[in-house]
Amino acid sequence: MATESPSDVRRTAQPVPPPGVERVWFGRVTELAADALAHRQVLDAGERARLDGFLRPVDRDAYAVGHVALRRLLGARLGVEPAEVVMERRPCAHCDKPHGRPVVPGDPVHFSLSHTAGGVLIALAATAVGVDIEGRPSASAVDDIAGQLHPRERAELAGFASEERQWAFARCWTRKEAYLKATGAGLTEDLSLTHVGAGPVPAGVPGWSITDVRTDPGYAAAVAVAVGEPAAAS
Repeated sequence: MATESPSDVRRTAQPVPPPGVERVWFGRVTELAADALAHRQVLDAGERARLDGFLRPVDRDAYAVGHVALRRLLGARLGVEPAEVVMERRPCAHCDKPHGRPVVPGDPVHFSLSHTAGGVLIALAATAVGVDIEGRPSASAVDDIAGQLHPRERAELAGFASEERQWAFARCWTRKEAYLKATGAGLTEDLSLTHVGAGPVPAGVPGWSITDVRTDPGYAAAVAVAVGEPAAAS
């Protein structure tokens, strides 16, 4: 049976997975980039081509850490070597082309990966799952995007002062992107349709559990997991 590498960020305190999620894994890119790049052979040809296509080392390193870690975690979960993990994409929810949610054929485990400058987040679950991690957005980015959110989220954001508003937006955005990744809709869905909340506690979404994830200071992160029947319809 495959085992995780000793360099699978045991140096980093790991988030506690919420109910319905088997594992939430957080890694710091600066700690893990050298090891991930040294083990790029576990990636498939498409992943290696994508890795080689990055112009900025910061983007290359985050991609390497995320995808090597994902293969290690899935390999350990499935009992195969990381390089033997097969992944494919479901049909898009809007056009049926194969660029929807990534899956392991047969869905023996569901997974989601997100990375941003300096941090990587991965979740494994028995049902459809999505994660997102983001740094604090600029005030101008919040101003540009906030108007596209659910009306209740826009009202919630209006109640915060400037810096608090940036973090409230980051909470809302990571919840929303985690949810949309899990459903397979992605950011092609109208951001105003689903209320996930910008306050301290995520809003309830029928058929889904959305939870904020604590990582390092400077990041907002969230995980969304299907509960009950909606998992099969995602």
